[in-house]
Amino acid sequence: MDRMEVTETFAGISLPGHLHTEESLRFASSFQFQDTDVVIVTYPKSGTTWMQEILTLIYSKGDLEPAKTIPNWARAPWLEHTYFKDMLQETSGPRLITTHLPCQVLAPALRKSKAKVIYMARNPKDVAVSFYHFHKMARFLPDPGSFEDFLVRFLEGTVQYGSWFDHVKGWLSQRPRASEWPSGRSGFLGVALGSRGAELCLGSGSFSSMRENTMVNYTLIPCEIMDHSRGRFMRKGTGDWRDHFTPVQNMHFHKIYQEEMQDSSLRFRGLMD
Repeated sequence: MDRMEVTETFAGISLPGHLHTEESLRFASSFQFQDTDVVIVTYPKSGTTWMQEILTLIYSKGDLEPAKTIPNWARAPWLEHTYFKDMLQETSGPRLITTHLPCQVLAPALRKSKAKVIYMARNPKDVAVSFYHFHKMARFLPDPGSFEDFLVRFLEGTVQYGSWFDHVKGWLSQRPRASEWPSGRSGFLGVALGSRGAELCLGSGSFSSMRENTMVNYTLIPCEIMDHSRGRFMRKGTGDWRDHFTPVQNMHFHKIYQEEMQDSSLRFRGLMD
């Protein structure tokens, strides 16, 4: 499948046609989740790859073989992508599934099961910077232009994958009441890791380890799809929005953020600097 210049529109958001079709998106929106499924939900460039790696290591109880031999998009395939049906394997254990879809598309299907959802949110300033650099290398995304122009579109929510604010607010609205939360991550996932397993997860799940792992760093993707001469998929691993934002852009970002997130209890370290 090529469709590098095609944009799909679904539920009011634009998505790259290279990865999505109307058929694949409709399939995703009505997918029958199993109670044992674990679904990683993120807005792009918000820690998705790290969570895929960590969950792989947790469910393999620290066994490094799957993480070193199977591409992450096969271990935790993207629900809305065209290849999902071919990648998803029926297993007796939990299936790891990844998605960038907004809450209004996926929540109705999820409510029909007891699938576990892990939502990752990241400082939106760093999301904007990472997404900008990803646009530079991903040939299936539009040319981002200058960072100034891209940031305007990001704040307007007119970039592909839609508004960061709507995505985060939508999914956070689905959080259970605090009294319903399980006590600890192991209680949530139902996996007990020994000290050795936890140590292996921390080591192999580090940014430096993932950056050198071809099963994670997307260097397996041909340059016709991702131009690796224009950057690395795993770029820095630390937020560097201060190297990109001007004082005026920073003030404008604060204004929009406060308008959009005034009712949210979500807090990001260093966001309002």
